[in-house]
Amino acid sequence: MPLEEDDREQFIADNQEAFLYGATQEFGMRDDHFEEDGEIISKETIRNAIDAPGAETYRIVCDGQKVGGVVINLNSETQTGDLELLFVSPHVHSRGIGFAAWQAIEQMHPEIRVWETVTPYFEKRNIHFYVNRCGFHIVEFFNSHHPDPHDQSSDDDDSDGMFRFQKVM
Repeated sequence: MPLEEDDREQFIADNQEAFLYGATQEFGMRDDHFEEDGEIISKETIRNAIDAPGAETYRIVCDGQKVGGVVINLNSETQTGDLELLFVSPHVHSRGIGFAAWQAIEQMHPEIRVWETVTPYFEKRNIHFYVNRCGFHIVEFFNSHHPDPHDQSSDDDDSDGMFRFQKVM
């Protein structure tokens, strides 16, 4: 479902919960790569994704319950799409919800010829999801020796790494 304005702040909180779960599940509280006040992803980062030109934001709903969300950004001129954010509540992981949501996004946008996304190197669950379930390929590894030229916010000396994925339709 398209994100409703009165659900925006809960969407942000749910996104933060899901991202924090992913990081602490892997590292426990040893991961100190917080963007804001103990959060892996900041409210500002999420708001910027939602508000970006060309962005579409959706709630993932299963059995009448809001269980996740997606932010995509489309460029009809180049027929490319960026998967900016995809999250599923940790309470409903491993039920195929994220995969079903991704399939719905692809069906909604058959005009998109190439999809891209990124995820941190340590997010084994995400890497499995994008590569083995959704058919993306790892095409680049951003790190301190090869920084992401589009990420102005990262400190290159402290970059632990992000994989860039691409799916050619």
